[in-house]
Amino acid sequence: MAPRKRPGRTPAPTGRTARPRQAEVARLAGVSQATVSLVLSPKPDGKGPLISEETRRRVLEAARSLGYVPDPAARRLAAARNNLLGVFSFTATFPTDVRHSYYPFLVGVECEAAALGYDLVLFTGSSSGGAGASGPDALGRVRLADGCLFMGRHTPRAELKRLVEDGFPVVHLGRREELEGVAWVGADYVQATREVVGHLAELGHRRIVLVREDDDAPASADRQRGFLEGLEAAGLPAGPAAVFRSADPQRDLTAERLRSWADEEVTAFVAEETDTGAAWRSLLSAVRGAGLGCPADVSLALLGSPPSDLASEPVPTGFDIPRPELGAAAVRLLASLVAGGEGTREPLVGCPFRPGPTTGPPPPARP
Repeated sequence: MAPRKRPGRTPAPTGRTARPRQAEVARLAGVSQATVSLVLSPKPDGKGPLISEETRRRVLEAARSLGYVPDPAARRLAAARNNLLGVFSFTATFPTDVRHSYYPFLVGVECEAAALGYDLVLFTGSSSGGAGASGPDALGRVRLADGCLFMGRHTPRAELKRLVEDGFPVVHLGRREELEGVAWVGADYVQATREVVGHLAELGHRRIVLVREDDDAPASADRQRGFLEGLEAAGLPAGPAAVFRSADPQRDLTAERLRSWADEEVTAFVAEETDTGAAWRSLLSAVRGAGLGCPADVSLALLGSPPSDLASEPVPTGFDIPRPELGAAAVRLLASLVAGGEGTREPLVGCPFRPGPTTGPPPPARP
């Protein structure tokens, strides 16, 4: 005998394994996700924008046809806040070492959260399978908080987007324009990099090369964009030969390669800062291996701060990333989203230029 259908319930479409989301209801009904939320989760006091009966009917029919069921956890969070903000780091362990590049971000996050009356809940990628974890529940733990701040160059895009589509407040610390709907704060790496290139051009350098990792992270893309714009503004060669991109700089950036560049009258090099510091370490090693002096033979600049284990080295010319200010800005934006605001993105935070002893005028031209 065939099982009896429950009255008044439309079965969910066959062949799907994930729970239908509000974004799907919105697409089927031909309305915005915000309208779907207002229809399916009306404010208890009855206040809010007026929704026409026709629109309400389309939303309810779309929800029934998809078998949409509101997430109970999300409804509880919407009904009562815990005054908890999550901070999720896509690393195996949370970066509490003061020498870790993330630590200054956390200082700004903690201070701003305390000022706004929030406590923090810290999450890492380890308990969800590491930084590359995926699946519908990979980030489900963060719903324990009222909203969550995410840190890391590489993020599980599908899982973050799912949180946003479910109406969970999310802010990414670092530019993430490619993740539609994800709020973010970021540093103005483009303008800061242009300033570094302009400084080298003013010193008289005519051929400059950017050394970077083979990475599509927005922070890397912003630095390369600023570098090329800086070259063009100074009237210097800005073609593909001006960028050295490698998945393994320690292997590919050799002393022989440095000497070859020097023979081609390249007199200045700029490296990007990353979590690994591979580009900067490789550049320093190659320059020394080639027997070149800095800044007598070549000038070097770093787009960011040097790795903490190179503290004994001279602090290079470059720019400083205002990590505490970025952390504080991310908390302000997240708190605005949690409170039901629009979450207007804060302006890009400027990176102050840092003079240093690793740059100087180029050596005299060879005869």
